[in-house]
Amino acid sequence: MGYDLAGNQPPARESRYRRPRSLVSWSALLIGFLIGLGGGLFYAWNINPVVQIDTQPWQLTSRARAEYMAAIALDFGYDGDLNLAVQRLIELRPQGDPFQMLADAACQLATSGYVDSNAGLQAVQSMKLLYQLQGRTGCADTLVAAVAQPTEVILSLPTPTPLPPATKTPTQVPTPAPSPTAAAPIQPTVPVQSDFVPPVVRTFCDASLPGIIEIFVQQVGGEGLSLQQVRVRWNDGDNLFLTGLKPERGPGYADFDMEAGLSYIVDIPGRSDPTSSPLVASPCTTETGATSITSYRVFFVEQ
Repeated sequence: MGYDLAGNQPPARESRYRRPRSLVSWSALLIGFLIGLGGGLFYAWNINPVVQIDTQPWQLTSRARAEYMAAIALDFGYDGDLNLAVQRLIELRPQGDPFQMLADAACQLATSGYVDSNAGLQAVQSMKLLYQLQGRTGCADTLVAAVAQPTEVILSLPTPTPLPPATKTPTQVPTPAPSPTAAAPIQPTVPVQSDFVPPVVRTFCDASLPGIIEIFVQQVGGEGLSLQQVRVRWNDGDNLFLTGLKPERGPGYADFDMEAGLSYIVDIPGRSDPTSSPLVASPCTTETGATSITSYRVFFVEQ
């Protein structure tokens, strides 16, 4: 063993066999942690998975939301309750128009295997009907054909047997039974009560708003009523829609674009009288001399 320059003997090196050993094996601890983690995940995913309860509609996955909207449309096809259908769509917290959200969901289902079954095809058809009633469109309009009309059934009637030749003794011809008389419609003895005062109609002429019917449904104090069903009728058709779908114009607002030359009647089905005179989409001249089509503002106020 050597000495340093000062003549001191260096300390002896400790043998590695005499060093104190660590009480924890880090490699064994890591392996145990990985085994425990894997076992816990296997138990949670396969043996005892978590069951979600009280899930709100807006918390569903994208596919589940689309199928939920299909169920809403099917229910609307049975009961025709448009207000209930809209309320259920709003519970999904749409970013914009709930009916356009419905059209996009129908497109999503139409481009998947959802429509391979008759039940799925019927559900998408119901979705199409609901959003098309509100003037919305989507790719399902072309991807899913319209419901086939029932084919004409031709009955094969037996060949009539010819009557025997007349004889001298006349045969008795049975008198045909009188046809039943159609039942007369029953007139209600009590007139239908209206929830709104007779609608007030005002006309205006604006080149930027040609031929539009602006509808305002309000409470007595002037506050708008959202999700109120409104109906516009013309010669060969009608259209049902809701107030409140353009929140920037107020909760009780809705509008309808007229076609030049036609006349329209506006009412709230079952709750108000119709407009007293037709709203005619006739030509008009603005204050600046521009040509446009007469527009209307219709006010429904609760009694």
